Amino acid sequence: MLRITDARTGEPVDAVPARRGLTRVEAHVPGYDSSALRILLVADLLARALEIGGTPVWALLTGDREQAELHAGAAALGIRPFEDRRDVGPGWGESQVVHVVAEGGAVPDGIRVAVAPVEPPDLPEGADPAEVRLALLTPPRCTPVQLDEAALAEARGTLQRWRRAVAAWARQPSRPVPEKVRGRLRAAWEDDLDVPEVLRVLRWVGESDLPEGARFETYAYADRLLGLELTRDLGSPA
Repeated sequence: MLRITDARTGEPVDAVPARRGLTRVEAHVPGYDSSALRILLVADLLARALEIGGTPVWALLTGDREQAELHAGAAALGIRPFEDRRDVGPGWGESQVVHVVAEGGAVPDGIRVAVAPVEPPDLPEGADPAEVRLALLTPPRCTPVQLDEAALAEARGTLQRWRRAVAAWARQPSRPVPEKVRGRLRAAWEDDLDVPEVLRVLRWVGESDLPEGARFETYAYADRLLGLELTRDLGSPA
């Protein structure tokens, strides 16, 4: 079961209602910048993790300005569409609300997931969206991110290696994700959305002696959470 650290109390709480009813994930951003996109990305991960576990999700965006820019920036980073909070009424049948906010941000009562800021406030011009997404995913969400060329270069190298490997593994007979590995991945993201641990598990799998078909299925499974298009190069020349 997914557990999240509530920024109000510092204590872990269940992000999943007992009866798996509708959960509202509400991202709170004042306007468009790289820190706002990181908040939306964390909300996207939370929604993905809940849905993988079978919990229905209603994703909302609460912002004061630059809504069009926020929606466009989110779409470029592969973030799920969010409805604008001002355009909808109270939720019907929801049994849980989780607010995703900037560190120190004030929001209505409810579980709060705090996200550290990003510098610089503007995304690097011409940066590949997948590289930006991975660079934002790599540190823990409570750690500020320096989105500079070094971080993007590291993300670029990782994506190139993983996509090339996934495309090669896909040429071999498929094998199921080993239950031990599946358990490690689920345990990571259900433990306060520990994405850095998910990435560590993938690195271990990539260097392991597991059958190539199992490595392929493992990366494809984890990408349901990560949203990095790791299977994008399937069918490309070796």
